[in-house]
Amino acid sequence: MNRSSLGLLALTACCVSPPAFAADEQVKSNGFIGDATWSMVNRTVYENRDYRNGGRSNGARNAYKPRDARNGYAEEWGYGMQGEVKSGFTQGVVGFGLDGHLYVAQKLDGGGGRAGKMRHMPVDNEGYDQNEVARGGAAVKARLSSTWLRYGEQRVKTPIFSSSDSRLLPETHTGWFLDSREIDDLVLTGGHFTGSADRNSRSNNNPLIINYANPSKPLGNSFSFVGGTYTGVPALSLSLYGGELEDSWRTGYLGVNYVHALGDKRALSADLNLYRSNDIGQALAGRVSNTTGSLLLSYSEGFHKIALGYQKVDGDSPFDYVTRGAIWLGNAVQLSDFNAPNEQSWQLAYTYDMAGMGIPGLSAGAAYVRGSGIDGSDVDPNGSYAWLGYGDGGKHWERDLNLRYVVQSGTFKGLNVQLRQSVHRGNAAQAEGDTDQLRLAVEYPLTGRF
Repeated sequence: MNRSSLGLLALTACCVSPPAFAADEQVKSNGFIGDATWSMVNRTVYENRDYRNGGRSNGARNAYKPRDARNGYAEEWGYGMQGEVKSGFTQGVVGFGLDGHLYVAQKLDGGGGRAGKMRHMPVDNEGYDQNEVARGGAAVKARLSSTWLRYGEQRVKTPIFSSSDSRLLPETHTGWFLDSREIDDLVLTGGHFTGSADRNSRSNNNPLIINYANPSKPLGNSFSFVGGTYTGVPALSLSLYGGELEDSWRTGYLGVNYVHALGDKRALSADLNLYRSNDIGQALAGRVSNTTGSLLLSYSEGFHKIALGYQKVDGDSPFDYVTRGAIWLGNAVQLSDFNAPNEQSWQLAYTYDMAGMGIPGLSAGAAYVRGSGIDGSDVDPNGSYAWLGYGDGGKHWERDLNLRYVVQSGTFKGLNVQLRQSVHRGNAAQAEGDTDQLRLAVEYPLTGRF
């Protein structure tokens, strides 16, 4: 249940949201080729997970063995390349353009029952891990003033529907996406998506990914959403979104971020995220009535930053979401989302920028999250979440350690290296296994214009 780049210690994802447009941006168009750009991200990731205290990997061929015969260790190492080309817009009142991408990944090590669980490389129908994966796609786009519409396979970044980029390759989605920036300090978005490609998928336009629902109980075939973000008040950002998974559930989102500068390189910040979900229509996921929120308070001084977070799930089902990256809760970290029924959790985190020791670009961090009060005894027995096996009195904790270096200048400027070690432990009444994780990632992004 690894995160996308949402936790304090998550693998950094490249920006996939559209550039900020001023009003009447279309009149400044330099044409289809004149504004075209290209990018290439080279990434290699080594990851292993050791499943402890009876925990088992369900990846690769292990998924086809009896549970008591599954290997408790998973390991993968691979190289991924993300190539993208984005055209400009043709000149005129309405501009048209085209975006395309090609993603490839190659296994460097893994197999023997060790691969698959971490979704770096694909597995075939018999549970054997594959040596390579390649897929590509495109989206057409049109722009009127500072409003644009894109249709096809694309990456999206909103708090209610968001493409994850935490493995060798990113997640993509098929549908249409509307972005409007006609009003200063206000971004309005909307979308309707019917397909996805997971991070280790070979094919496009697969069914949408629902993270916690029982895969043997299909849910809705489409997800639609509208929302926006307002930044017109200094140091304050307000977001409001609503979305609907067809015949399954409806979700609303409220986000508030505020930063208060104290002077002398000191600042306080608050980050509030609140989701509300209810079943709708045929209620294919079963009974859903869930309010989940988090509050993360941070204090920074010089090169130090300390954060304290609280998260609460109010409901008899877990907080679930569509796509791998659409959970912007403060305590959704590396191995757990801390999103079980009725769960409450606390986080304490610390980061240090080693520029304070004369090493610019190097930073270190640690986070500890503890959850308790899990009670799944009232989960709908005929719904999509009973299969997770929540009990009463569930509790667990996670510790994440992170070291990251970004080259600051020279030929390899922007190359970053991240080493992360995570530990998760819990009792039998919560649904996640005891796991030790080690991940080393090296990424080198390149960008340019035609």
